[in-house]
Amino acid sequence: MSAGFKSSVAALALLGAVVATVAYAEKGHGDGMGMGMGMDGNGGMMLEMFDAIDTDSDGKLSLAELAAHRLAEFTAADTNSDGALDAAEMEAHHAAKMATMMADHAARMIENKDNDGNGTLSADEFGEGPGEEHFARIDTDNDGMISKEEAEAAMQHRKTRGHGWGMMGDGDN
Repeated sequence: MSAGFKSSVAALALLGAVVATVAYAEKGHGDGMGMGMGMDGNGGMMLEMFDAIDTDSDGKLSLAELAAHRLAEFTAADTNSDGALDAAEMEAHHAAKMATMMADHAARMIENKDNDGNGTLSADEFGEGPGEEHFARIDTDNDGMISKEEAEAAMQHRKTRGHGWGMMGDGDN
């Protein structure tokens, strides 16, 4: 294959990935490369990144801006600059993104739940998780226990309604 043909295929693949990324993000899914769902499960990551992607500051994202952002994400992940991402590069890129997201999530949790303002969460401030908060609803046979089947039914119910559990199962973001 010629270099020109490879470049054309790569450009078409990139354009397809950008279009698919936007469509996927609009449906509430993430793409793993910095576009899509944020911690809130409602496309928050895209909104947080909107201004950075909107390089001409017109309040709109063009395909060219999305493509440039996607290429920048790819280039940042391609640490050995060989034009391809191997598993180690992808893992490192995802781990770095996840570390940033987790740090942001932890900061938001403390900001939202630290009632005494000491910068930490006590067990009481940490609160209940969705299992405890929704125990009675999930325990459909009212036996005071949640069976695996009841848990699976609850998860399926949330999926069909377009909801997901919050990061770390806390539901507060």
